[in-house]
Amino acid sequence: MKKATLFILLLWTHASYAQDDLLKMLNQELPEETIYTQATFKATRLINGQTMETISKNHLNFWISHRFGSVNSGFISNFFGLDEARIRLGLEYGITDRLLVGVGRSSEEKTYDFYTKYKVLRQSNDFPFTLSAYGSMAVNTMATGYVMNSESQMKFYSNAERLTYTSQLLIGRKFSEKISMQLVPTFIHINKVENPYMANNLFSLGMGGRYKVSNRVTLSAEYYYNFLDRDVYQLETGTPYPYHNSLSLGVDIDTGGHVFQLHFTNARGMVERHFIALNTGTWENADIFYGFNIARTFSLGRDNKRNSK
Repeated sequence: MKKATLFILLLWTHASYAQDDLLKMLNQELPEETIYTQATFKATRLINGQTMETISKNHLNFWISHRFGSVNSGFISNFFGLDEARIRLGLEYGITDRLLVGVGRSSEEKTYDFYTKYKVLRQSNDFPFTLSAYGSMAVNTMATGYVMNSESQMKFYSNAERLTYTSQLLIGRKFSEKISMQLVPTFIHINKVENPYMANNLFSLGMGGRYKVSNRVTLSAEYYYNFLDRDVYQLETGTPYPYHNSLSLGVDIDTGGHVFQLHFTNARGMVERHFIALNTGTWENADIFYGFNIARTFSLGRDNKRNSK
């Protein structure tokens, strides 16, 4: 009886070791499943600038953006800027889950902007960040001879002089369920600048992030630092460089079908030409503009249409 019991124990122990070895072999042979990170940011825009997010295939985003007047414009005369506003209306469409195209029209310099964004790399358990490439073209349709926000007069002698081009790499990472960050190396080319001592090419580094307060509410911030020598401009012209870096703070509220973005920013424009290259506002002088973005997503896929019948 004792011999039989001992034999059974030895057999069970051997079987257990054999099973463990078999499981190890299977784990080594089966590749680890790639799990991609979802919802690094709530929308394709952070505040003024883009995020590395795209939209799903056959989905359409409709953007409504407002920037009111400066809060330092007074209560009686301008109700802290709420008596005036700039507006941008935009549409963007997902050609695939990783590629979108968009178009918008802004009342700032009566500008039309056309853009595309492609998600090149995606953060996952195998890769540490998401990389998207963004490119846009903005067309200024103001009548020649108008006065800019810098109080300079701008005259155009050809339609090509009205164009501005922007290229960006959007490098984002979701560090946790609450914290996401991104870096945005930016290159802007303006075909015609207002002053010969201003460069047509501008390099800027954007940075931004969000903190998730709850499933519906997040706090956001973004900043664009422009690499240029303002002292040279002042020495040549005798006046300070008229444009400043852009800093914006906001709150996002997700209602399911809509995303509401409420924010304060020293940049009134809503196209890269305006809020990065030609921003005249400063926080030090209370040139701060209250604004909001509203995004509504529509599904245009065939499956969705069938389900709605």
